[in-house]
Amino acid sequence: MPLTLHLGTEDLTRCRFAISPLCQTHEALRLLRRPARHGYHHAWLRRVRRTLAGLDLTPLWLFMPPAGGYTPDCLGPPPEEPYPSVEDELARMRANDPDLARSEMARSLACTPGLAESPRGRAALDDPAGTLRRLADLTELAWHVLLAPDWPRHRAVLEADIAHRSRQAADGGLDAVLAGLHSGIEWADHTLTLRMTGDHDEAQRADGRGVLLMPSVFVWPDVVSGFARPWQPTVLYPALGMGRLHQLPPSRPPEALARLLGHQRAAVLTGLTTPASTTELADRHGLAPSTVSAHLTTLREAGLLDSRRQGYYVLYARTALGDALVEGK
Repeated sequence: MPLTLHLGTEDLTRCRFAISPLCQTHEALRLLRRPARHGYHHAWLRRVRRTLAGLDLTPLWLFMPPAGGYTPDCLGPPPEEPYPSVEDELARMRANDPDLARSEMARSLACTPGLAESPRGRAALDDPAGTLRRLADLTELAWHVLLAPDWPRHRAVLEADIAHRSRQAADGGLDAVLAGLHSGIEWADHTLTLRMTGDHDEAQRADGRGVLLMPSVFVWPDVVSGFARPWQPTVLYPALGMGRLHQLPPSRPPEALARLLGHQRAAVLTGLTTPASTTELADRHGLAPSTVSAHLTTLREAGLLDSRRQGYYVLYARTALGDALVEGK
């Protein structure tokens, strides 16, 4: 049965977006156990295989049923702000109520027959506060070795998705945003319908807090809903552009494009499959940062690139016109 959520006026005015490093880490870990999600991530999986060989994830696997059962929401609480740091999210995870953590852990273990009664299951439930601390420590380690090195690129993709949907909202209102999130999400008559499997008995209904919308690099092809009480209703959906995240830029730009723009400038434009900084592009193409900066300025002035600041860096991304030019449309 699909999961349906009727949104009243208060919910509609409080829908919001967020980017969660903690949730992205857990979705990356879940991807490791779910081959159906591997499609766009084979290059990343090959790259992290050696790292994974030395990382014991058994305590986390205990609460991540491979068949898609419930994972305790306390391991990745919906963020309360749009762009929390991973340090703040881990601190919030460690500060969860042990009684709530035990209840959610028990529900998760029950998804696998016999697991709650196993020695590992009983040990986890007998000391929920200690279990939560150990899981937080392991999640922090997983973040540093699996996700942190690529996080600027991941975050850029997620921010680009939110920027696109913000433009959708400006042009067509919230209806346009909710109707276009994913093929597995329907929006009609103030009702959000998620076509997803699972036990929805614990799913809460809208209560005026709105729905938290979070793009994800790792959740494809699924839609994930965190509706368990007492957390804010949350929907994770595949981010636009996530399929190009691990693609290497083409070694040579199209010849016609190189004649039009010059080889270096065409290579920079073609290589921007995901947002990147001047330094990253200089390393990628073997050019001086000053040369890349000049090319980026020209391409931006021509309307082929957008730029935005992220922390200490300025990230450049192709506009729709830039995409069309590269794709020969």
